[in-house]
Amino acid sequence: MKMWGFGNGIHHYFSKIRRQHHNQLLGRLFSSSAAFGPPPSRPLRRVVVTGLGLVTPLGCGVETTWKCLTAGQCGVRAITPEDLKMDGFDKDIQLLTFDQLASKVAAIVPCGSNAGEFNEALWLNSKGVSIGAGTGSICDILDASRIICEKRLRRLSPFFIPRILINMASGHVSMTYGFQGPNHAAVTACATGAHSIGDAARMIQFGDADVMVAGGTEASIDALSIAGFCRSRALTTKYNSVPEEASRPFDCGRDGFVIAEGSGIMVLEELEHAQRRGAKIYAELRGYGMSGDAYHITQPHADGRGAILAMTRALEQSGLHPNQVDYINAHATSTPLGDAVEANAIKSVFSTHATSGSLALSSTKELYVDLLLHVELQDLEIVILLNNYFWSYGPSSWGSWSCGSNIHCFGYTPCKGSSVKISNVLQTIINISLITLLPLITKSI
Repeated sequence: MKMWGFGNGIHHYFSKIRRQHHNQLLGRLFSSSAAFGPPPSRPLRRVVVTGLGLVTPLGCGVETTWKCLTAGQCGVRAITPEDLKMDGFDKDIQLLTFDQLASKVAAIVPCGSNAGEFNEALWLNSKGVSIGAGTGSICDILDASRIICEKRLRRLSPFFIPRILINMASGHVSMTYGFQGPNHAAVTACATGAHSIGDAARMIQFGDADVMVAGGTEASIDALSIAGFCRSRALTTKYNSVPEEASRPFDCGRDGFVIAEGSGIMVLEELEHAQRRGAKIYAELRGYGMSGDAYHITQPHADGRGAILAMTRALEQSGLHPNQVDYINAHATSTPLGDAVEANAIKSVFSTHATSGSLALSSTKELYVDLLLHVELQDLEIVILLNNYFWSYGPSSWGSWSCGSNIHCFGYTPCKGSSVKISNVLQTIINISLITLLPLITKSI
């Protein structure tokens, strides 16, 4: 007992000495930093869009995507066992896996060497970066698991880890073009592309870079990804025989989203930098709001509190009144709860401006649907096209046959395009466990 007491006393003695030393260091730190004063304040710089790039289920390139969009073409089709990326498995396992999938529709990027198709060999051989992805290469993970099960671990590729890292997309762009500025990769599911754009814009606003290449990319049409979303009951299952009708924002018959692949990239630039070099300016990013409703891992809160907060913050940052917004391209992924919550949130923020029909609203998800992370980015690029030389045309929600009661009072344009004078627009994103609003764009610079 005496030995324990002696040891315990020594312990308390040295603990007291450490606390005194720690307090002395803290005192020196705060006393020295106080002499420097606050950091210098500088006005936030204006951010504009000077470049656009799209690879979508409608085709490769901005012009191709826009032509297909306005023509009402749909990028959704029925999938086959060959689309599941299971080449390393025997045929029986491939067919059994395919048969067990409840959802058998997807929006796949057309690949090939023809005009409007994505030529993988052409692009893969060929001053800041912010590119995100929702998931890593799931098909590579599946193949690696098969190799382990077959006891052939030595056959595992040394590039396995780099292939599944999210930041490798922005890393490759940086290395290819020599961009040495901020290199950033967001991973926030459906909001990834939005966050990549918003974060890049703020890097320019605060002077970290003059130009940022920002966006998102996803290639998640594989057996394991589809099976996972089927098990979570997130994908549509009622329209396997009519793929072109599967994605139906705000429709009474909606039953889930359609999985898809693609990429959307923008060039963001400080306004004066763009003007000095005579760059074409597509739009200005005026507001960016983020929020989480702190409610559930997959479901938004019924009152839309997260979406309301995000939209309110974006509008406040933009300096515009809700009544000055002419058009909203809704997130609307065709999930029963998500679409209803989004519609109610929009009505809450825009009030009579929305319910009077003055606020134009549509969703282009029927045509290229949900790419998990950056579909909102492709929506934004469509909105930017509207805001420029296509600015008088409001895209429809082509497949919306019967709108739900919570959307009837909007200036909604189902099944057809319409001419709308557009100056200020909003793109909304409601994400799994995070709700965010992509930058508000205005045509006036």
